[in-house]
Amino acid sequence: MEMEKPFSPACERNRDPILAVLRKQFAESRHVLEIGSGTGQHAVHFAAAMPWLTWQCSDRLENLSGTRRWLDEAMLSNTLAPLELDVAEGPWPSQSFDAVFSANTLHIMGWPEVELFFDGVGRLLELASGSGFTLAVYGPFNYGGDYTSDSNRQFDGWLHARDTRMGIRDFEAVDALARGTGLALVGDIAMPANNRLLVWRHEP
Repeated sequence: MEMEKPFSPACERNRDPILAVLRKQFAESRHVLEIGSGTGQHAVHFAAAMPWLTWQCSDRLENLSGTRRWLDEAMLSNTLAPLELDVAEGPWPSQSFDAVFSANTLHIMGWPEVELFFDGVGRLLELASGSGFTLAVYGPFNYGGDYTSDSNRQFDGWLHARDTRMGIRDFEAVDALARGTGLALVGDIAMPANNRLLVWRHEP
């Protein structure tokens, strides 16, 4: 029996607000790596709406079958077969990208994995060979060491109960990691449900 596609209600809710930002931020991009593609819902929605992009999904091995089902059903000409990528263990792609997107990933990683995420992005930036490069990361963030809402505080408690390594990240700490790779913050955009879309860029 054919397995049903995985489905994320959160992806369904947030895809259009995210797309509204990415249309502008990825207007000059051509080859995007999505880290942590999950179900693949974002990939098919964004690739269909931004046909000038080639969209490369990636995720840990156990999640790739679900991603493939979404991609196979959509049959878009600008999506590629998903790559296996664990930010802690690799393998990081050796091909060149000029943009990276990731949604709801940093808070489910341990902090060492967040650092490795940005180390990997830094290597991708080096492979971009001096061309423009954009990183867009969606999710909840704390500011000044505090929560932006009661719902985020409750969500953070749920994350810690699930795994003590998880947790909502401090914007300042994440921005410092991005700056350490040579990226500069160009956007910190408020999104629904107390989330943010952070955008960093390196200009050639």
